[in-house]
Amino acid sequence: MTQLLGTQSPAAVGGNEGCFEIASVGSGVKDLAKGDWIIMRSTGFGTWRTHTLATEQDVLKIDNKEGLTPIQVGTVSVNPCTAYRMLRDFETLKEGDWFIQNGANSGVGRAAIQLGKMWGYRSINVIRDRPDAEATEKMKQELYALGATKVVTESELMDRSFGERVKEWTSSGPHRVKLGLNCVGGKPTSALIKCLSQSGHLVTYGGMSKQPVNLPTGLLIFKDLKFSGFWVSRWSDAHPVEKKKCVDEILEYTRLGLFKDVPVETVQWDWDTPESVLKEAVQGTLSGFRAGKGVLVYGDT
Repeated sequence: MTQLLGTQSPAAVGGNEGCFEIASVGSGVKDLAKGDWIIMRSTGFGTWRTHTLATEQDVLKIDNKEGLTPIQVGTVSVNPCTAYRMLRDFETLKEGDWFIQNGANSGVGRAAIQLGKMWGYRSINVIRDRPDAEATEKMKQELYALGATKVVTESELMDRSFGERVKEWTSSGPHRVKLGLNCVGGKPTSALIKCLSQSGHLVTYGGMSKQPVNLPTGLLIFKDLKFSGFWVSRWSDAHPVEKKKCVDEILEYTRLGLFKDVPVETVQWDWDTPESVLKEAVQGTLSGFRAGKGVLVYGDT
């Protein structure tokens, strides 16, 4: 039985990520057993449900669930994997190299900060201005605690003197700002692009502002900048083996206490949960300045 949201008639089950526990297996199943934890091999399966039937080919087994929570496993395959692939696949960053990103307090941003710190990269992290200075400073300190090198607001980024600040930060050695990660778009991203070094690379994976990314002609010609897009769903579907390796590595970091999962806002979903509660939770993901990633929790998890 499955609850469907947002349509007048049954259409599809939403959700690309989640952690399931196997309740039973068929007699022909060899590599999975009751009690195993699994995630979906491919996107579009539909994880906003209490139960489902699946084949062995539909799922990826979590080989070692000790020391992990279902929420950590259920949130690993999108945001952390997005950050991992963008840091690894577009430019060859060496220890001491810099990257710059907006949306730094998002799930992807927090993951990029932590992975970059572990791998020896330095980061410039842009967050939106908060309603008051105290809230802004609190968020900055939260990201510094994760391993951020520098944290600035969009208004600081947009200031004409910001480029000189970046030069000052990066002038102590040969290391450059080789990579930019963008999930915003609009004028703040245009300002971020100017911070990239010669032959730098901007990777866009989102567009929260719903504004286009404007590519300055002069920077394209004279700085030889590169621009790419990344969609982790397409990457995951095309590389299931690499997805498994990526998930396993991040979960091992989590198990060792080296990687902190993103803050979450949980919504309990039981058989008698009113549909209005679920709709409100989904609608809340569209608002700004949320305390954490929305997660639906079924049963006693």
